[in-house]
Amino acid sequence: MSFSRRFMLRAAGALVGGAVALGAFAAKAEDTIKIGILHSLSGTMAISETTLKDVMLMLIDEQNKKGGVLGKKLEAVVVDPASNWPLFAEKARELIAKDKVSVVFGCWTSVSRKSVLPVFQELDSILFYPVQYEGEESQRNVFYTGAAPNQQAIPAVDYLMSADGGSVKRWVLEGTDYVYPRTTNKILAAYLKSKGVADEDVLVNYTPFGFSDWQTEVTKIKAFGSAGKKTAVVSTINGDANVPFYKELGNQGIKATDIPVVAFSVGEEELAGLDTKPLVGHLAAWNYFMSIDTPENKAWIEKWHAFTKNPKRTFNDPMEAHVIGFNMWVKAVEKAGSFEPDKVIDAMIGVSTENLTGGLSTMMPNHHITKPVYIGEIQADGQLNTVWQTPGTVVAQEWSPYLEGSRDLIADWRKPLSCGNLNVKTGKCGG
Repeated sequence: MSFSRRFMLRAAGALVGGAVALGAFAAKAEDTIKIGILHSLSGTMAISETTLKDVMLMLIDEQNKKGGVLGKKLEAVVVDPASNWPLFAEKARELIAKDKVSVVFGCWTSVSRKSVLPVFQELDSILFYPVQYEGEESQRNVFYTGAAPNQQAIPAVDYLMSADGGSVKRWVLEGTDYVYPRTTNKILAAYLKSKGVADEDVLVNYTPFGFSDWQTEVTKIKAFGSAGKKTAVVSTINGDANVPFYKELGNQGIKATDIPVVAFSVGEEELAGLDTKPLVGHLAAWNYFMSIDTPENKAWIEKWHAFTKNPKRTFNDPMEAHVIGFNMWVKAVEKAGSFEPDKVIDAMIGVSTENLTGGLSTMMPNHHITKPVYIGEIQADGQLNTVWQTPGTVVAQEWSPYLEGSRDLIADWRKPLSCGNLNVKTGKCGG
């Protein structure tokens, strides 16, 4: 056999071998499903979002140990949008278009969620959003596993108005200056008015992200609460601004017995960085607390501590929302027999999964889940002790019945309606 003949045979063999190797690589790639994790690991929101990345890594690891989903292993793709709202959209596009993720779990602030919505619509992907928000939205490509206002803000105000909550008559609505606090406070102001609260008994104030000089603002709160009527603060302060806010409350001697604060964005993770002794008795309204005594929760916390190799790591409400959302996504994929977004979106409605408080959460036609509601008091150890809870789960109102222009709207993503803002009086979908 000539040299050239032997060379051609060897080259052909090498090509065949290379093709086999490439084929094996492609098959291996096809056996892996990528999961996008879109949470700030730096900047003002890192205090809240970093731990959400960690819980997603744990859920993916656990699912892979069970054999993955539809026989395919899951692979986490983590990006850092760095508390930069336009960067969220850029990173979302990168995850979907470049990394080819099948689903994304991410965002905290509403401004970050609003930033990415057009990307998920354009590229037809799926976002699971795990944080309480202002409502007034229902998108086909988004599943909202955090609370709508009637699953957190409204029950918190009802509790404070009750005898058990102190029969509050005056209200300070204190928030970070962006869409979630402004819209939530608009809803709360309308709700308080419907309950007979006078305009002069409501003080509304906003401060920027990362705000730290709280002395003047807390002095205003103290003065507003000295009018002889029981006063409470409803806090929609987000991110690391909570640390100096609570410190200043302590500095000025504002105790929960004087002016209670109920927070919607402060949980166990944020309290872990504070001296909580001056804060004992102040409140938080969520749909989950780490301290809730159920077998499901105890078992989960043990797994969390084992995964993180840290028995002091906290667990909070948005983290539980990711647990629920991830388990719902797995069930919907199995129900659809596919990872294709359109098929998974249709399969999601009606899916139920266990929450960590001993009940079931169900994905409703408005792409929101049913949730229990808890009011908790801050304890000296940074945990929250439940002082009030709903008897069962609450169905989310994605559109507020207290706002003009919203009260006649509902969302129903079941075919043939497939509408996020259906006017029940006119029967028309707003688009």
